[in-house]
Amino acid sequence: MAEDGKEIFFGMDEEPAKDEPLTAGAEDAAKADAEAAEGPAKEETPAGPEDTAEEKKEEEAEPAADTSELEAELEEQKNRYMYLYAEYDNYRKRTAKEKENLYSDAVAKVTGEFLGVLDNIDRAIDSSKNADEGSIEAVIQGIEMVGKQAGEILAKIGVEEIPCERGTKFDPNLHEAVMHIEDEELGEQEVAQVFQKGYMYKERVIRHAVVQVAN
Repeated sequence: MAEDGKEIFFGMDEEPAKDEPLTAGAEDAAKADAEAAEGPAKEETPAGPEDTAEEKKEEEAEPAADTSELEAELEEQKNRYMYLYAEYDNYRKRTAKEKENLYSDAVAKVTGEFLGVLDNIDRAIDSSKNADEGSIEAVIQGIEMVGKQAGEILAKIGVEEIPCERGTKFDPNLHEAVMHIEDEELGEQEVAQVFQKGYMYKERVIRHAVVQVAN
């Protein structure tokens, strides 16, 4: 208790504590903590309009480059196709022309061979007109020689006479039967008589032999 009779309460007369300003070191530490806390938020900041426009331009530029390459490849394939088509068309025309010439050459060659036969036939006809009983045999021999000459020309080009004589076994692939008779001298389905000779080229029948078949 005080001397003047008043009670003194400790701490009542003292001023309340005031916040003291932070020291320089404390301020730097607080600032560093604040920047560290704001760091991730700044990295996640969305791109601005300018960045978005540039990205769109890059995306549009890439497809354009791909399309250009495809167009160039398509043009190359088209040119190659046109070249091959032109080559094939020329080959087709050339082949058709060669076939036509080959056929014409074959006809000309065979015709040239047979002109000699025609000449001999004309001579045989002239000889037969003036023939008498003594020369008729010579005319017949001349005609036979003409027939032999024609057979030799056919043999040169691969055409052969179909073997067919009396007693030959009938073959429907080579012979054409126009008559049928009974003949004790012949066996079953044998040629009795030849009315017209047949000819074949290699394995192809040009004309069947016309025959009479027995039994």
